[in-house]
Amino acid sequence: MSHTDSASYWSEFRRGWRPLAAATVGLSAGMSLNAYVTSIFGPYLLEAFAWSKAAFALMGTLSLVTIILIPVVGRLTDLFGVRVIALPGIIGYPVSLVLLSMLQGDIRVFYALILLQTIFCIGTTTAVYCRLVAQAFNRSRGLALAICACGPAVVGALASPALTSFNEAFGWRAGYQVLAVFSALLGIVTLLLLPRTNREAMLVQRRERNARKDYATILRHPAFWALLTGAFLCSMPHALAYSQIKLMLQEHGVTPMQAGYMVSVFAGGVLLGRFGAGAALDRFPTHIVSAVVMGLPAIGLFIMATDNAPLGLLVLSVALLGLSFGGEADVLAYATAQYFPIAIYSSVVGLLLSAVGVAIGLGSTLLSYTLTLADSFSLFMTVAGTAVITGAFCFLWLGRLQRTTRIGEEIATV
Repeated sequence: MSHTDSASYWSEFRRGWRPLAAATVGLSAGMSLNAYVTSIFGPYLLEAFAWSKAAFALMGTLSLVTIILIPVVGRLTDLFGVRVIALPGIIGYPVSLVLLSMLQGDIRVFYALILLQTIFCIGTTTAVYCRLVAQAFNRSRGLALAICACGPAVVGALASPALTSFNEAFGWRAGYQVLAVFSALLGIVTLLLLPRTNREAMLVQRRERNARKDYATILRHPAFWALLTGAFLCSMPHALAYSQIKLMLQEHGVTPMQAGYMVSVFAGGVLLGRFGAGAALDRFPTHIVSAVVMGLPAIGLFIMATDNAPLGLLVLSVALLGLSFGGEADVLAYATAQYFPIAIYSSVVGLLLSAVGVAIGLGSTLLSYTLTLADSFSLFMTVAGTAVITGAFCFLWLGRLQRTTRIGEEIATV
């Protein structure tokens, strides 16, 4: 990158710092925090109300509603703008935390609160906030999206030990309440940072938008199917990444202490993959970076499918899984902006994220079934590795697809 190109690259951050900051803080104040705080409060709730682990785990099935909600909220974001769609979640998330602090033991009330939280706060997710970044950045879009996506992880990593200590000292109810205050303060900062929506432009946008025409255009575009199929196939191993890494490693004879360190390797890989993918997307062809980043787990999965893999190769496998897990959000967000106009950005991202959710659910079912058949992770590793390779070729196919004049003419950008 020449000096002139470098100056142009970093100048986008000077111009676009406000939408980037709004998106990063907004993601860090909403539903994305659940991935880090739910496991903190779980043991306290089980001890306080004598809930079973199975009953508490059932809460995870409520997230399936996001498969339907994310495409809807994506479409609404394109029609009404980020501020309008994010506002219910900015208000609703801290309110939901306060209500959770008032639980009296009926787990059905807990389920209802989690469901309402999901419905009202779905507007605080990447399908909404990443639109700000994609619209404000061009040359440095990949790195900007990486920074945005890292917000909740950084907040979660810093807040988790502090929140655990606070719960031990003052109780889980106070923990929920202080988290609500923290979320509300970040929500206020987000609202102050969010660029003002051009109401007249959005009104014209709504008048001109036709859902049937827009979705027909999306579904006719070959890039959409390449992205959708690739995202679906490459997300199959996520079922393993979410909850089974330690068990899988112990199947290879890794000690619990070693497995704990390797989970840290996975977390480090996620962070490195997020920034590495973002920076690479800004410098190299989208289809090459996407295929490499999304295809990395195949190597690790095939290694882990073998018997008696050396410890060093197992560490490499876990690291590759983390790199891809972290880079996926950048790839999908960046490629969508590369092949589709901003006017329908969130509509496309919503569909892709929904496909990822379906893949994780099916992957979990497949994992359970293969464990029943063989009581070993090897069969799932082989199947998932094959799916990932196929998905990587789907992303590679993007290289033959260019953003056509026709789609740019059919859907005006705003």
